[in-house]
Amino acid sequence: MRQPGRQTRRPERRIPQSAAELARVHERALAEAAARSAARDSAAPDDPPFLQPRPEIGDSWERLRRLGLDPDAGAAAVHLGPAEIEHRRRASGLDPLLPILRGTLVEQGEQPPLILAIADADGHILWQEGERGLRRSADRIGFFTGARWVEERVGTNGIAAALRAQRPMQVHSAEHYLRSHHSWTCVAAPVHDPGTGRLIGAINLSGPAHSVRPYLLQLTATAAKLAETELRARRLESLHHLRTLAAPMLARVNGPALVVDAAGWTAAAAGLPPPARLRLPAEGWGSTAVHWLPSLGECAIEPLADGWLVRPVRPQDAVPAVPGGSDGPGADTAGPGAGLLAEQAEGARLRLDLHRAGSPELSVRGAAGSWSHALSPRHAELLLLLATERNGLSAAQLADALFGDPARTVTVRAELSRLRRYLGGLLAHRPYRFAESVLVTVAGPEDPYDLLPTSSAPAVRRLRAGLVGGTVRLPGTPPLPGPRPRPGRLPLPPP
Repeated sequence: MRQPGRQTRRPERRIPQSAAELARVHERALAEAAARSAARDSAAPDDPPFLQPRPEIGDSWERLRRLGLDPDAGAAAVHLGPAEIEHRRRASGLDPLLPILRGTLVEQGEQPPLILAIADADGHILWQEGERGLRRSADRIGFFTGARWVEERVGTNGIAAALRAQRPMQVHSAEHYLRSHHSWTCVAAPVHDPGTGRLIGAINLSGPAHSVRPYLLQLTATAAKLAETELRARRLESLHHLRTLAAPMLARVNGPALVVDAAGWTAAAAGLPPPARLRLPAEGWGSTAVHWLPSLGECAIEPLADGWLVRPVRPQDAVPAVPGGSDGPGADTAGPGAGLLAEQAEGARLRLDLHRAGSPELSVRGAAGSWSHALSPRHAELLLLLATERNGLSAAQLADALFGDPARTVTVRAELSRLRRYLGGLLAHRPYRFAESVLVTVAGPEDPYDLLPTSSAPAVRRLRAGLVGGTVRLPGTPPLPGPRPRPGRLPLPPP
């Protein structure tokens, strides 16, 4: 069952390079940046080939070099006080998961000494457990409860990499940006709220680099899935409780109505087919009592317990939903703009908001109404590629841009089919493109390396590099001085 706002990926299973190889990569990369010249071009013919870091690690190093982070000292530490730690523990929603995580990751025999750390979505370490001597070593590099373990402060690391990429990640030995961390290996996996798809934290295992085991990344990813399963069970229990409270009220309501929880999941309905989920406005309901919902038309919205009572008042304005659109949690069913007809795309304005790292959002204003909601990372990638190539791209071209493999067209077509459920006539095909009448703008982040930071797609990496070099611009942004890129092709990322 897909989860909203996330993409399913298997954790990496690459065989890690040796510590000596990684150290050479690390030092060579930093020396290259300091000298402002290509080490590869100046190398003598007899020099060994230059080892390259993995794309995720290389992108992180490049970003930190541009920020000016000292690989020997890092940045000033940020530590939470005891009261703030307790507040964040309660607010994170991770507290009930501790028994499962301890049983899965700590209370296991015959494994190397490890430290279990659980961080919130902002990278603050809220819990830490492990062998006492190893924790003392971790204290010396600032890895303890209350520390904020983000790239801008402590360089490339497992927690920050997992939160940024939103998938299981390993940072081994000299893949860490700070030299003081080269004797460690970290594996981490993100945890998402199954109801909203929101990233709520990360689970991390750290230990000496020489004792790393290949199974630790898979073990951490499994623990994260178990944690999400527990959260899903709690959400279903809460939904059942809301359904019980809503039943008497629905019996007294004249006309169609439904009750949804705070995330939009339907608890109960009367007088109309219940959608699996309503996409609630990203900015909230505000103070207005009546709102336009694409699948229902104009609706009166009233708070009810931990959810909302939704009553269509002008059902004739509703846009018909696409038949057979219920895929369960995570699907884009009953989403904004489901079933938009081609004529309704006339004069529509579509805004892809990517200025907040890790929180892509889509907004549409047109004849059928206005709506906005959060995007999954994969859908954000696809919409960005289509926005920057208005002439359109075939399924094979999109597969090559996303995966570096033009044969993966089945995956691309499946995701585009989900997108068309709520974009309808805004999105044309053969080739895939936005309708000519749609005005598309993209709001990017201040730092190009924060553009879809969860993405390692080749085309997105080329786009980041082009934005850094000033050779490309996002749709709707002012022209940049300097050379313009050739149409249909983005510059290659720096070596």
